Amino acid sequence: MQTIDFDRLQLRSGDRILDVGCGEGRHTIGAYLSANVDAIGVDLSEKDLQTAKERSADFEEKGNSLKSLTFQKADALALPFADNSFDKVICSEVLEHIPDYQGVLAEINRVLKPDGLLAVSVPRAWPEEICWRLSKAYRKVEGGHIRIFNATQLRNDVEDLGWKRYSRHWAHALHAPFWWLKCWYWEKEDARLVQWYHSFLVWDLMKRPWLTRSLEWLLNPVMGKSVVMYFERGKDLD
Repeated sequence: MQTIDFDRLQLRSGDRILDVGCGEGRHTIGAYLSANVDAIGVDLSEKDLQTAKERSADFEEKGNSLKSLTFQKADALALPFADNSFDKVICSEVLEHIPDYQGVLAEINRVLKPDGLLAVSVPRAWPEEICWRLSKAYRKVEGGHIRIFNATQLRNDVEDLGWKRYSRHWAHALHAPFWWLKCWYWEKEDARLVQWYHSFLVWDLMKRPWLTRSLEWLLNPVMGKSVVMYFERGKDLD
């Protein structure tokens, strides 16, 4: 399931891409498949990184020297890369987990080139608030969400570092009801309604029928679970 729109991120051949908090590698692999780029995913979870490496083996284009795909363990608050070393940075569904999220933004700012682009996504405030209200355990699980982001405040935090937002959209409207159901039945993992909706989402992800794709496109501005913002350096854009 991809949250970042690579067309809006304007991937170009030769770009060096960093996926901060890559998890199991969905966006790192997606960037690698989208263009001839050097895609690097970093995360603190060795388990997730191992899964990402195993998944990437099915997609690597052997013998193509124009692109590369790498995963490594790293702390987002102390990225092991030189200043101004990446053309594009992705930080998707990460900042809501980290106490010092502004420290992460500062590190991203450090490693991004002056003409680079940044894509950030976080859970949208009001669907997330419903999850918090339905289940206290949802927000107390280890590694879970520790804050509900105000998208305007997050935008201001990024722009205070010298960036300007050039695009925004919402994503995964059909996933919001699943998480509401999951929170409602938090201690009942075998609840039939939760299992049915999960099966529906897997089917939708694999088949991508026009009806559900059109429905999600229509619903995303209203109830998209994630807000996605794209930034470039210092241009006076809305």
